[in-house]
Amino acid sequence: MVEIIGNQESSRRRFLQTSAITAASLGTLGFPQNVHAAGSDETLKIGLVGCGGRGTAAAIDALSADPNTTLVAIGDTFADRSASCLQTLKDTPEVAERVKVTNESVFSGFEAFQKVIDSGIDVVLLATPPHFRPEHLAYAVKQGKHSFVEKPVAVDVPGALSVQKTCEEARLKNLAVVSGLCWRYDLGVKETMKRIQDGAIGDIVAIESRYNTGTLWHRGHEPEWSDMEYQIRNWLYFNWLSGDHINEQAIHSLDKSAWLTGDTQPVKAMGIGGRQQRTDKKYGNIFDHHVVFYEYPSGVRVFFTCRQQDNTTPFVDEIVMGTKGTARILTNRINGEKKWKYRGPKPSMYRVEHEEMFKSIRDGSPINNGGYMTNSTLLAIMGRMCTYTGQDLKWEDVISNTEKLGPSKYEWGNVSEGTVAIPGNTALA
Repeated sequence: MVEIIGNQESSRRRFLQTSAITAASLGTLGFPQNVHAAGSDETLKIGLVGCGGRGTAAAIDALSADPNTTLVAIGDTFADRSASCLQTLKDTPEVAERVKVTNESVFSGFEAFQKVIDSGIDVVLLATPPHFRPEHLAYAVKQGKHSFVEKPVAVDVPGALSVQKTCEEARLKNLAVVSGLCWRYDLGVKETMKRIQDGAIGDIVAIESRYNTGTLWHRGHEPEWSDMEYQIRNWLYFNWLSGDHINEQAIHSLDKSAWLTGDTQPVKAMGIGGRQQRTDKKYGNIFDHHVVFYEYPSGVRVFFTCRQQDNTTPFVDEIVMGTKGTARILTNRINGEKKWKYRGPKPSMYRVEHEEMFKSIRDGSPINNGGYMTNSTLLAIMGRMCTYTGQDLKWEDVISNTEKLGPSKYEWGNVSEGTVAIPGNTALA
């Protein structure tokens, strides 16, 4: 049974009020005025860091979103990934003419991100494994570049807090930071959220949030690969690179739940998780399922599940329960005093996020999504901490955690895969 706390502000009013408070605390409010903006006829040069499938798609969306853009540099840890990405872009008719990448502007290795950012670009697309995001974004902002930042923004608390600080620096420099948490840019989802905020289902009581799906790709293990290369090529399955799938994939669901709760922080959480299907060594050290319950100051509970298991029932959506009805976020339905379903336009949210980014740059009021993208990443990390340790945790336990995941330096050779967490045995570092 869900407990409804008496004598509380309504969750709808709390949603609207605390959104502003959270934005201020995480550095998303306000931009300097009267600053130079790129004119509508000025060509903006784009660089891509991270040439996998998501990065390649982001480059296509970015070029398609603004006709006065060119892609001039790309970089990846691996040269073959850069080459494959470049070929795909040149074979994509809608953007091929504006792919101006030369042999001299294709970079590889651990320093590729610096070379792309320093190649004369205006905007960088950051799409490497999440472990590298804090360092890459910090360098982009230091060098004065606008950034599109894929989700999640970190794999540990120090990394997320670093990104929070970087986003404040970007705000002060009037630089765009647009998040890859793409549902924030989906028109149907935005309208559904607005109606919930306006009271269509009364006060929110609880949210059932699910990202239950099947397994993803694995690239194998070639004999010539070092431990480092093997892990980066299969980064999904190593906690230090991905933050586990609760962070890398299911953060989309946690972000929508965060949106519904005003992007505030929970009081505490508890979690259960483990490995049932993916027990082979090739699946690294992440879990294949997580269940986390989050409790918010308003009394709202978020009941969250995610799994990557084949031959199981898929379900990805949020069911929002209110005092006057229910809502389904991704199906854009409200069943309240008045039933409603979104029937408006549905452009690609991946395209819209880039359209809005470039428009904000040209208008001189760059978007800064730093507040919510950092908060949602911390929610995912909190959930993983709960499932790995089996301990109920308070927000203060999470935000004060100093564990940094991954090696102290990046070099080809041996690197620990890390152990599989055992709830009850694995301690909070």
